[in-house]
Amino acid sequence: METPDGERFDHHKVVLKAASVVAMVDKEERVYMMWRHRFPSDLWNWELPGGLLDPGETADQAGVRELLEETGFVVEGTFEHVASFEPMIGMVTSPHDVYIARDVRKVAEPTEMNEAAHVAWIPLDDMLGLIAQKKIANSGTLVAVLYLLATRPGRSR
Repeated sequence: METPDGERFDHHKVVLKAASVVAMVDKEERVYMMWRHRFPSDLWNWELPGGLLDPGETADQAGVRELLEETGFVVEGTFEHVASFEPMIGMVTSPHDVYIARDVRKVAEPTEMNEAAHVAWIPLDDMLGLIAQKKIANSGTLVAVLYLLATRPGRSR
């Protein structure tokens, strides 16, 4: 690669598929979370539903599909896009889109059976503590949770 000042050097670039992440929030301001193990880091942590886009699928379509597959929920209220980001922008391209879903309804059991050891509706008030304890480490989950905390009613923007 060549930097703006003309310096040239070898640099590797990893290209990964785009992903979609969805935070489901209920009327009590609790977030649906999945307790998952991640093999590359050998880490257990709370994560949001989400996954890679299928060929020809948009990020919002993937988010809705992943919700149904991983949780059995469908969105009946708002489905708001809140952020697009690159988790490792210096060496990896992996576009992520984050959504907030409100007014969801359980219509089925999850079809993806290996996604979580267990699930829970966790109060938004507990999120900063979970982050401090390193029980939330996934970048998409962090972006969504921090967005929800920053935009809570009563907070100035």
